[in-house]
Amino acid sequence: MLGPVILAASRSDRMRRLISAAPVTKQVVDRFIPGETVDEIVPIIQELTARGLELTMDVVGEDITTPEQAEAARDAYLALVERLRTLDLGTRAEMSVKLSMFGQALDGGHELALANVRPVVEAAAAIGTTVTLDAEDHTTLDSMFAIHEELRRDFPQTGCVIQAYLFRTEADARRLAEAGSRVRLVKGAYKEPAEVAYQQKHEIDKAYVRVLRILMEGEGYPMVGSHDPRLISIAQELARQAGRKPDEYEFQMLYGIRGDEHLRLAAEGHRMRVYTAYGTDWYGYFMRRLAEKPANLRFFVRSMISKG
Repeated sequence: MLGPVILAASRSDRMRRLISAAPVTKQVVDRFIPGETVDEIVPIIQELTARGLELTMDVVGEDITTPEQAEAARDAYLALVERLRTLDLGTRAEMSVKLSMFGQALDGGHELALANVRPVVEAAAAIGTTVTLDAEDHTTLDSMFAIHEELRRDFPQTGCVIQAYLFRTEADARRLAEAGSRVRLVKGAYKEPAEVAYQQKHEIDKAYVRVLRILMEGEGYPMVGSHDPRLISIAQELARQAGRKPDEYEFQMLYGIRGDEHLRLAAEGHRMRVYTAYGTDWYGYFMRRLAEKPANLRFFVRSMISKG
């Protein structure tokens, strides 16, 4: 029940100031966001890949209000691509982008976001890796899917994210489950109205399984974004029923959550990709991590009390 409250707080400037000022906040944020710069994140990339894990990198930041900020976001990703080039990891280190960071919400935002994200996708392809377009709130999705379709004309490996809690997602999954597609399925982490999204956990879980079945039985490449042990087991069974080999789908989990499970799945021969964020504009990302899982909120509160 606290989830919607936390998500509302993620849009509150007052809460941003209060939480950012708390002495313990940085220590807790570091659990989920292990660095602020490319230089700080490179050792994390090297450590995780040395342990048999793969990564998708996210430069945090969503509240873009000017075209200049959107261009700066583009340049931050291009700097990340350049560092990944020196590591020569190929698809073991891809990138995830939120189109809001590239100016999607500004005037002429659809065209602006496409113009800013295309050089990043092109640069990623040049070093042998790819980009996944993250899903945001439901009002942005038609634009995101249109940009995804446009990018795939030249860069067919470009991925996208769909969210199980939205009513529209089963139809989106059927459309996307085609040969060559890469689709990450998550439960959803934005506050959405009852008119467009399931509100109860059991409804969301059932929808997740229905959509995952569509992806597993399709011709694309499913990316299972979940920390839920039951859903992970169901994903393995659905993959087996669909005749998929371990390299024909992958699991994705967030950095800082269930690290032992990351290693277990990788040791069993599964592709296990860790969603690893970095940067200074961490607030929105951090608050959604708290809203997604009660254990994350308990960890934050315990840390604040122990430091109190």
